[in-house]
Amino acid sequence: MTAPSPGVPNWVDLATADLEDAIRFYTTLFGWTAEVSGDDFGGYTTFLLNGLPVAGAGPLFGEGQPTAWSTYIAAEDADVVAARVEAAAGKVLVPPFDVMDQGRMAAFLDPAGAPFSVWEAGMMRGAEVFDLPGALTWAELNTRDLEGAKAFYGAVFDWSFRDTRMGELPYVICERNHAQVAGMQLMIGSAWPDDLLPHWLVYFAVGDCDIAADHAYGLGARIIYPPVTIDVGRYAVLEDPQGAMFAILAATR
Repeated sequence: MTAPSPGVPNWVDLATADLEDAIRFYTTLFGWTAEVSGDDFGGYTTFLLNGLPVAGAGPLFGEGQPTAWSTYIAAEDADVVAARVEAAAGKVLVPPFDVMDQGRMAAFLDPAGAPFSVWEAGMMRGAEVFDLPGALTWAELNTRDLEGAKAFYGAVFDWSFRDTRMGELPYVICERNHAQVAGMQLMIGSAWPDDLLPHWLVYFAVGDCDIAADHAYGLGARIIYPPVTIDVGRYAVLEDPQGAMFAILAATR
C-alpha cells in the first residue's frame, strides 16, 4: 500500500461488543499498545505500533450494529465524496460530520450493500505506518457484482482497474495514479455462504502467517480460512473472539 493520499485507504477501525477483550486480543496478537481517549471521544481507542497509529477501536453505539472492522478511504473533501456516492447510486449512512479537530468523516453503502467510510484529515491523518508486521497492508472488497463495483468506485474515487485472477477466480486490482490501492474479489462458489453480505476485508501484515494464525487461535480467534499460499505471499482469514473478520498476510513481494 501507499501512504495516505486522496482515494487511498488510510484508516481502519473496529466496532466491537467487548472493547476490553478486543484490546487484549489485538495488542497481544500484533504487539500493539492501546491509547484510550477521554470522554469527549467516547473511549475511542487508538492502537499504536512502535508509537505510531495503525488502527482504532470503539464500542458499539447503534442497536443492531455488528461487530466488524471498517475501512476508511482518504478524502480531500468528505462532502464532495458524499455527493458522488449518491450520484453513483450508493447510500449515505452517516452524512459528513466533524470529529472535533481531528478530521471529518462519513459512512456509506455501495450499491451492492458493502459499507465503507471516508476520512478527511484534520489533526489526525490516519494510519502512519503500513506494510510492516502489525500494520495495515491491504484492503479488499468482496462483492457479487464486480462490474457494478468498478463503475461505482471508479466514479467516486477516480480509480482505474486491472483484471487479474486469484487462482481460478477473477480478481481486480484497483489503482489510482498508477499505484495499487485496493483489491476486489468476486464472491462466487461454495466458499461464500449465501447469507454473507458484500464487505470490505482488512489485511494486517505478519511475519509468518502460520505462526500468527496459531497465535490468534490460542487467543480465542476462529480460523475461517486457514493459511494458504497465493502469488503475493501466504494469507489466512480469521474471526476475532467477538466475531469481527479480518485477514493476515505474510507477503513475499
